[in-house]
Amino acid sequence: MPTLHFVRTAPDGATTTVDVECASGRSVMQAAIDADLPDIAADCGGTLTCATCHVFVDPAWAERLPAPVPDEDTMLDFTAVARQAQSRLCCQLRVTPELDGLVLHLPASQY
Repeated sequence: MPTLHFVRTAPDGATTTVDVECASGRSVMQAAIDADLPDIAADCGGTLTCATCHVFVDPAWAERLPAPVPDEDTMLDFTAVARQAQSRLCCQLRVTPELDGLVLHLPASQY
């Protein structure tokens, strides 16, 4: 069962650790919502029509993830907090055993 680490930017920098079952097609966004993580709004429910599941992938993990698809890359231009090199929409990241230990930094706001 992969473990994901969500690191808050504000106000306290706390880390929420979530153990996630690798159900077919399950996204990191779904895992965050199931864990009641308030920093992920996920307004569109994972349909790639908003940018409210914005995360910053820890640099140690950035090269291990598949590249964003063109639609995700475009949507990242609409995040509330300016996109960075490691910006991703976590609705597009699928939970796999290889993601065990993934560290995601949360922006100060999704709006």
